[in-house]
This record gives sequence, C-alpha cells and structure tokens, in this order.
Amino acid sequence: MARPYVLLSAAVSVDGYLSDNGTERLPFSSAEDWDQVDQARAESDAILIGAATVRRDNPRLLVYSDERRAARVARGLPEYPLKVTVTGSGLLDPGLRFWHTGGRKLVYTTTSGAAALPRELSESADVVALGPEIAMGALLDDLGARGVTRLMVEGGGHLHTAFLAAGLADEIRLAVAPMLIGQVDAPRFLHPAEFPGGPARRFGLADVAKLGDVAVLRFTLGPGPGSPAP
Repeated sequence: MARPYVLLSAAVSVDGYLSDNGTERLPFSSAEDWDQVDQARAESDAILIGAATVRRDNPRLLVYSDERRAARVARGLPEYPLKVTVTGSGLLDPGLRFWHTGGRKLVYTTTSGAAALPRELSESADVVALGPEIAMGALLDDLGARGVTRLMVEGGGHLHTAFLAAGLADEIRLAVAPMLIGQVDAPRFLHPAEFPGGPARRFGLADVAKLGDVAVLRFTLGPGPGSPAP
C-alpha cells in the first residue's frame, strides 16, 4: 500500500516561531492565507497535529467553507477529512474541541500511551498503538492502508521535525508573518535534528505568493531516503 503524499503546513514569524508564550494565539495568518489553508484542508484525506498542539491551541481543525465541504461530499468523500493526532504519553483531554467537531478521529500512540488514554477517547476515536515508540514511517503505512492518499500536517514543531528528519515530507507550505517573537522557549517550526542531505540539500521552490501582509512559500522536497521505492 502506497504511503500518503505529505504536506507540511505552518505559519511562522520571520524568526521561525509558531507562537509566543502568551495564552492568546497570535494572528500570524491573513484572511487570504486562511482561505488557502481551508482549501488545502479540503483537498486532504487527513489532517495531522501533535498532542501538544491539541492541548495548546484547542483547535477544531475543520474545513470551514460550505462549498468546499459540499464538493467533498459530491466526490464521494466524507464532509471533513480524518482528524489525526499523535501522543506518546496518552495524556489527552477528552473535553477539547478537537474531539467534538468534524468527522472521524484517529489517535496514534505508544503501547503505554494507549493504556493511559481516557476511556472516552478510546470509545470515540480509533486508537493505534505503534509499539514502544512512534515511527513516522509506520504511521504513514497505516494511513495508506486506510486509504489516505494526501496527508496535511499542521504541527507542531516536533512533528514537522520528525517528518523532515525521516525524509518523509513531500512539500512544505510556509506562511511567513511580518513579526518577530524572539522568546527562547516559545514553540518553533523546527528543532535541531539530522536532516537528510544536511545543509548541502536544496529544496525546490515551487511558488511564492503575497497574501495580504503574509508571504507564502511552497517548497518541494522530492522522495527522501525514508520513502518506499517507486
């Protein structure tokens, strides 16, 4: 079974942060950028975020356009993409909006994390334990077996880093907001890692767009060493 095409999507400050340390979410994106993100969600079979992002941002992770949801249904797809999260510990709050909006939910976790998940989540979401650790390749294999052909990864930084370090991302969509954060312990887009090819590897620049006051860059990565042979 083929693995899904993996799109990493993030909005960052000029200095590479996903957010600051405040309790209110910063408006990184413009209205025009959000509309493109909504389109990308509508084109995806599944949307993935990490458990820390679920806890910090409490997102709904929906396709908001009525027309785009209707178009999905007309193509024989569910109204909303599959919502997926990853947790090593299993410490997820069943009261968060992620669980109570949209369609199907899927949780990838470890063997110990599966035992720690609240019972309400085990009953309302599919739970897949991937062993003592969570390998992104195994996660993609399982999604492919479920019929997912396009996966949109919306964060956070540890998840983006894991896909890139494993050579499993096909495309990056990066919206750069005209602001600086500068807080050492604020969430970052990427963390230190051994990336395939190191600094010598250059991505393909597919597109640059100005959406309101946000610059949106699209990079293509090509098959990485962790991808299956064509």
